[in-house]
Order: sequence, then structure tokens, then C-alpha cells
Amino acid sequence: MNKLPRLDKKVLSVGTLKTMDDEKAFWLSKNIQERLNAIELNREMVYGQDKVTSRLQRFLETSELTGR
Repeated sequence: MNKLPRLDKKVLSVGTLKTMDDEKAFWLSKNIQERLNAIELNREMVYGQDKVTSRLQRFLETSELTGR
């Protein structure tokens, strides 16, 4: 099992649209597989390694009808 990097949720970085050029150039220099791997790593860091259940929330409940 791969160990995920720790996500520091206390850090916030704010930038402008002008500073996005370096970041855009960085990602455009990567091939498609490297980009997809980075997206998957981010998804795992946010939702966990379980690909389905960690994202689903329970929003319906069933109940028995009475009185018939």
C-alpha cells in the first residue's frame, strides 16, 4: 500500500491570475499519465484510498409501513 503524503490543512496560498503562468507551464511540461497520477493522488488525499464508499453519503432511509 502506498503511503500518502501528509496534507497540511493549515496552509493557505493565495495568488493572482498573473502568477498562474508558472504553474500552468509546469503542468503542461508533464505528460498525460503524470497529470492523471497527480489528480489521483489529490483525490486519495481528500477522500481516502477507498475509491467509492468514502465519497458517498447516506441520504435515504427505509422504514416499515404499519397499519394494514
